[in-house]
Parts: sequence; C-alpha cells; structure tokens
Amino acid sequence: MRLLSHMLSRFVQAGHLRVTDAGGVVHDFAGEQPGPFAAVRLHDPGLPRKLFTAPALSVGEAYMDGTLTLEDGTTLRDLFSLYGHNFQALDGYPLQALLNSVGRRLRRLQQHNPVGKAQEHVHHHYDLSRELFELFLDDDMQYSCGYFGDGVGTIEDAQTAKKRHIAAKLLLDDAKNVLDIGSGWGGMAMTLAELAPVEVTGVTLSVEQQKLAEERARQRGLGNRVKFELRDYRELDQRFDRIVSVGMFEHVGAAYYDEYFGKVRDLLADDGVMLLHSIGRMTPPGNTGPWLRKYIFPGGYVPALSEVLAAVERQGLWVTDIEILRVHYADTLAAWNERFQQQRERIAKLYDERFCRMWEFYLLGCENEFRMGTCMVFQMQLARKRDAAPLTRDYITDTERRYATMAAAAE
Repeated sequence: MRLLSHMLSRFVQAGHLRVTDAGGVVHDFAGEQPGPFAAVRLHDPGLPRKLFTAPALSVGEAYMDGTLTLEDGTTLRDLFSLYGHNFQALDGYPLQALLNSVGRRLRRLQQHNPVGKAQEHVHHHYDLSRELFELFLDDDMQYSCGYFGDGVGTIEDAQTAKKRHIAAKLLLDDAKNVLDIGSGWGGMAMTLAELAPVEVTGVTLSVEQQKLAEERARQRGLGNRVKFELRDYRELDQRFDRIVSVGMFEHVGAAYYDEYFGKVRDLLADDGVMLLHSIGRMTPPGNTGPWLRKYIFPGGYVPALSEVLAAVERQGLWVTDIEILRVHYADTLAAWNERFQQQRERIAKLYDERFCRMWEFYLLGCENEFRMGTCMVFQMQLARKRDAAPLTRDYITDTERRYATMAAAAE
C-alpha cells in the first residue's frame, strides 16, 4: 500500500480521493486544486500492488470482479471525473511513463489486423447478442457518434442528423453506386438508398450484423438496391462512385493505414468521393489502453490526425474537407449509458452482473475520454480529383435541409 499511496499522492492534483484498504485503514489523497470527490474500498490485500504496477488495466478489472467497490455515495462517473481532472499527473508518474513508452513500442503487435485476424477481433465485440444492442441503441441501431445540432434532443434525432450530415457530404445526387465499409446493422446503407436512387453494397466482418442488416433491408423494401456481404473490404475489386465508412477505421490499426487508403483509392471512381467517420485523438500518436484492448476492442486503435493524413498523402488522395466533432460522442455515450442502466436487469439475465459492470465501465470511461480527455471524432472527405467536391461548404447545409424537408413531407 505504501507504493500505491506514493503514486496516488502524485496523481491527485485536483479533488479528493479516499481509499479504504482491505484491512479497513482509510487513506486520503487531496489535491491543491478543487475537484470531484470519490471514495473506493479495496477488498483484496493483493490489489494495491496490481493498482500500482498497472492501474490502467487493474482498476477496470477490480471493478468488474467486485474487489474494488464505490463508497460514500460515489458513482462510477465521479471516479472517472476525478481521473479526468488528474490523468496527466498519472501519465507523468515515472513507472507509468515507462510502461506507456513500452506500450507504444509494442503497438504494431497489439494492432495486428491482417485478413482473417481482423474478423476474430470483430467477432469479440460485434457478435454479442443482438438483443444487447437493441436494448440501448436507437431504433436504427447506430453504434457510432451522433450529431447533436440545434434542436436535437434525443439519441434518435442525433443519429438521424448524423446520417443526413454524412449523406450530404457524399453528394449522392451525382452517384449510382455506394460502398459502405464496415456497414454494421445496415442503417447507414439503407438511409443512403432511401435518400437517393443509388445501389449500396455494405461489407462487414460480423456474422450477426450481416444477418440482421439483410433482414432489415428486406423489411424496408430495399433488398433490390441494398446488399450486405460478409467480406473483408480488402477482397473487393469493383469501383464505386461513393465510399462511406463509419466507426470502422478504429479497427484498422496504424500499420495498415497505407493499405487501407491504397485500397480506397483503387476502389474509388476517378471522380468519386469518400467520407470517413472515425474516432481520433487530439494528441500525437499513442496507444490503446490495456483494459479497453483486452475486454472491449482487441486490435483497436484511435489514431492521431497526423498518422491518418500522412497515409492519405502517401496514397495520393485529396483531402477535400475535414470536420472535428468534439463533445458529440460524449453526449452519445451518455445517452447509451442511460438506456443501458434502464435495461440493466434484462442485460444481467442475458449475461451476468460482471458483464454489466464491464460495460458500464466501458461506456462511462469512453464518455469521460470525450468530455474531459483527448478523444474526438473526425469526418474526412477524400477524393482522387481536386474538384470532385464543391469548392465551398454551403452545399452540406443546403442538402441536409432538403433531406429534412423530404422526411417531413413523407410523414
């Protein structure tokens, strides 16, 4: 406990952390700056050593296993808020700085995503029970950042706005066919086909997603214009007028960025346009946290824009537009967590209590990263030709308004 206390005394620069060890001894760590309060109890005498040597992994594991519990009215959100105020101090602690450096050197191994292995990683997360995702996502099962513009109050509205925003950037009026890389449960592909007379091919590595997407397309009368294939995008050889990819790029891995954008270039028509929607970081290149990598997204990585742009440049593509969504994903995750908590009893029956604690740690931890940490979302429009997209951005807002008017008239 002495080593852990030394680290925590350096860690808490703002706010107040109270730790009760397995022997019942209370340890208080108060920063010089105001901030949130959190109180935890450690139930395993061996836990302080784990927390000292690997806090980024061990806190989440201990919460899942029940060997770390919250006290004195503390919520998990309070604990993450305390971390959000102090994470830079923890990263600067000598042992943690060393471990982070070693992790960055191993990231190519941790992000090993060749054809075949990538499907194993996708199966770990996206082939969970369909009912799980139906319980906390919006009606269209959009599992990516919503778009909270003026007047948007619900997660359904935010996801509808996100799809229209992306569709507007794709310039569908001049397109005949569209490729959706990482098509999920099919909502984006079907929306594009409903907004414009285009044929859409979605590819996914998730068996469950592909099955449900096909079923939903038939139910919406789109089976003749929208199809979904269980296939790696790297196996395609057809060219497309438009390409969209939402929430898939985080699973590519930094070592594969040149391969990814090289394939996009080969699949894109000469006057084609692509819209890439991905989580990013506002810091230099880093690494995926060990807990998230082990339990939620094996092989995943949130890129720095410097890494993405360098690969785009090497593959000879034009960046015709970039937009940064900063807090939108925090609000999305908050909405998901609220619904998750409302359905917690049903989810515990699907899996168990440990699974519920794992997922609330995931949802709240990620929300905190977007609200207080270094994560954001970027939308990058790409083309092979400099004039494939209009030279000003007015068309985006104009098209979104047209789509909204179309939807209102159809009601």
